[in-house]
Amino acid sequence: MSHIDFTSQLHDLMQRVGISSFKALSRTAGVSEHQLLRLRRLGVEQMRVDVLFKLAQALQITFNELVTKFSQKKLEKSKDISTNESQQLLQEIAELKKEYERSQQQMQQQRQVLLQEFQQSSLQLLESLLLQFPTAAHKARENSQLSAINIVPLVQKPLDRLLQQWGVEAIAPVGAELPYDPQVHQLLEGTAQVGELVKVRYIGYHQADKLLYRAKVSPIPPKA
Repeated sequence: MSHIDFTSQLHDLMQRVGISSFKALSRTAGVSEHQLLRLRRLGVEQMRVDVLFKLAQALQITFNELVTKFSQKKLEKSKDISTNESQQLLQEIAELKKEYERSQQQMQQQRQVLLQEFQQSSLQLLESLLLQFPTAAHKARENSQLSAINIVPLVQKPLDRLLQQWGVEAIAPVGAELPYDPQVHQLLEGTAQVGELVKVRYIGYHQADKLLYRAKVSPIPPKA
């Protein structure tokens, strides 16, 4: 069986939506250029369903249109396709669509379960803050003489537990004086040379090797 080259058909569809190159189509659809080469040379028969749906979306055509246009079973117009072959092709398209819809539904369900588990674990770590802080804040508003220092542990302890659970560590505590490092420090005002002492005004964080927030610092004037 001779294979049909689908490069020209793909070019036509790309031009309709203003995509100028296969590399651009690869980026737009989120599929590899190798997958595009397979589509051009072999058609849809050997391609994954999720890849076909991404391409259909990028080319702004339906899934059925994509499968029909790039199927090796679709012969030249001068040849007739038998009823059996047509029905078989339509059945394959329907099965591919069902398979894709099932996989999408499973992925959505998995995402929902993971989100719920994440929310529940976070709420457990913040339980004391959620339950006690509103009451403490209410009492503080009623009694202006109530020291705010009594409320700090209600916030600090669950926050520390949450950060520890996620592997998030502070760069340095507020008020710390340490050598200036522009990789992890951000000056609030003035200037400082690398290695000169600065004071931490706002805490920064990193998670493993990833910097999340640089610590905001201020220069320390040299002592007379």
